[in-house]
Amino acid sequence: MFDFLNEKDRQPPALPEGTVRRRYSIEGQVQGVGFRYRARYAAQSLGLTGWVENEDDGSVTLEVQGDPALFLRLFALIQRSDYIQITSLRQRDLAPDPWERDFRVRGCW
Repeated sequence: MFDFLNEKDRQPPALPEGTVRRRYSIEGQVQGVGFRYRARYAAQSLGLTGWVENEDDGSVTLEVQGDPALFLRLFALIQRSDYIQITSLRQRDLAPDPWERDFRVRGCW
């Protein structure tokens, strides 16, 4: 019934060598200061994919995928604002998602 996809379309696209995915839990002055939009702009400018979302406890979760050498540059770009202050950063490695193609802000209305 749903056999409208070719076999080649069912295979995930190949990721560049060395692609890493990490989830960061970020605390500090990170909500109400434009953190998510700065994160999206910075990630897109560096060619990274993933998402960012505010949490109910005042922290922000950021999941990023790409060249891990760019992750520190991502946070440097985000913190260029005088309003954003990261006081705690916890990370967890995840399996890369070959289907992801953009960086999104979650929880917007």
